[in-house]
Amino acid sequence: MSAAFTQYVDVAQVVLYLFWGFLALIIIYLHREDKREGYPLESERSAHITVQGWPAVPAPKTYLLADGSTVQAPRAEPYDARPVKATPIGPWPGAPLEPDGDPMVDGVGPAAYAERLDIPDATFHGTPKLVPLRKTEGWHIEERDPDPRGMHVIGADGKIGGKVTDVWVDVAEYIMRYLEVEVSDKAGNRRNVLLPTTLARISGSRREVGVKSITSKQFMKVPGIRNPDVVTRLEEDKICAFYAGGHLYALPERAEPLV
Repeated sequence: MSAAFTQYVDVAQVVLYLFWGFLALIIIYLHREDKREGYPLESERSAHITVQGWPAVPAPKTYLLADGSTVQAPRAEPYDARPVKATPIGPWPGAPLEPDGDPMVDGVGPAAYAERLDIPDATFHGTPKLVPLRKTEGWHIEERDPDPRGMHVIGADGKIGGKVTDVWVDVAEYIMRYLEVEVSDKAGNRRNVLLPTTLARISGSRREVGVKSITSKQFMKVPGIRNPDVVTRLEEDKICAFYAGGHLYALPERAEPLV
């Protein structure tokens, strides 16, 4: 019994072609689905140009969130009217930007942040996911790990920028997310700011926390939080963006070429 349809086409060949066609459809479908967020892109040439590529942006789909609310994707996003406090160094589209003022405060380059919802990131039960240890019960720092509370925070200039007063934990992931640091200026003004633990090096032997992102004086400029015991998604983005921007802008020599 032969599996050939004709002298040149058999079942195996047809199955192979069908598989190739199915694989191509899957790739196109996935590429179309990944355009539910962030598309269409904005054109620097004209606001009337729609940049979406091929395949086009899919039709809106409604998603049910854990808190019972719904969201559509794609959806009409509000226009970001924040002024870009930087000037292009050239007249062509995509030219590098030269900051006009303090880029870490103005949100330029690596210090840019997204306009996320100004609500706390929540657990499955709807409670804030990031909380200071002073507001938790049954939580403590592992005895074999250094406790950063009371340690001085050393900036990129080798000077003391503040003192750790508390630790913020992620109750969903069981890790330390932020260190709460008390900082002050020459006038005696004091405030507490958050320091991402991923950008800090805790030394138990030296009893200090090292930070390469920003200098000691720049801790006073770290974006704050409205509620001393709760941080929102928008506030998190601003805080992390400030430290990220410091890797390029904290010191003048960091923004210059290596050669």
